[in-house]
Amino acid sequence: MNHLIDFRLTEIEAENNIKIVYACESGSRAWGFPSANSDYDVRFLYIRPIEWYLSISEKRDVIEYPINEQLDISGWDLKKALYLLQKSNPTLLEWLGSPIVYIEKSSVAEKMRQYAKEHYSLSVCLYHYFSMARGNFGSHQQGDIVRLKKYFYVLRPILAMKWLEEGRGIVPTDFNIILNELLLPAELKEEINKLLLRKLAGDELDKGEKNPVISNFIESEIERWERTEIRKAGIVSQFDELDELFRESIKEVWELKDRWD
Repeated sequence: MNHLIDFRLTEIEAENNIKIVYACESGSRAWGFPSANSDYDVRFLYIRPIEWYLSISEKRDVIEYPINEQLDISGWDLKKALYLLQKSNPTLLEWLGSPIVYIEKSSVAEKMRQYAKEHYSLSVCLYHYFSMARGNFGSHQQGDIVRLKKYFYVLRPILAMKWLEEGRGIVPTDFNIILNELLLPAELKEEINKLLLRKLAGDELDKGEKNPVISNFIESEIERWERTEIRKAGIVSQFDELDELFRESIKEVWELKDRWD
């Protein structure tokens, strides 16, 4: 599959006259709990030639392709990505932290990671993960019969909030790192690991009786955060620093053009 993804990314570069500076896996495969039939969610960051940016017209800053049974692939222009970086966009932070990287051809992604470590907003990330946890809990985990595999889509944001609450910095994309490094009740970890092993072994984990240990933990955490005020701290925009990163990235990528193949 990696060969197909590499081939498709090369095609996308040629079709759009772009340079892909970073491409990674997102979603359940990057989080560490794919299903047997999970597709590949490939996300990439790209740079166009400098002339494209020197225009007064509004231009589309994303590239998207129809989803098929194997591939869900799309990308963001670097200018868009840097704008979202200064806003601590958690989706972008997860891409940059993905354990599955297909392309990293310049220093751009590493500079973005360094910027994120120094400037990420705790409150923005907490709001994001709480909204995700509450939404998934409300959709899939009510009642005595639940969708078992959806436990992970509630657990991951809840544990991400605990990671942030403990002052550990940017949340790792890989759920297994979060699970292994947080201090959690032994019984809870055991039940989560049992469910995780079943999912990785190919069990469908469709509807079934709720796991009381996991469900009680989720419900108590959501109730706790419902009562907790997430203080909204203002983001100090570092546009000069990011403008410089943007300009330097364009020069680096297109001056290396003949050495990319």
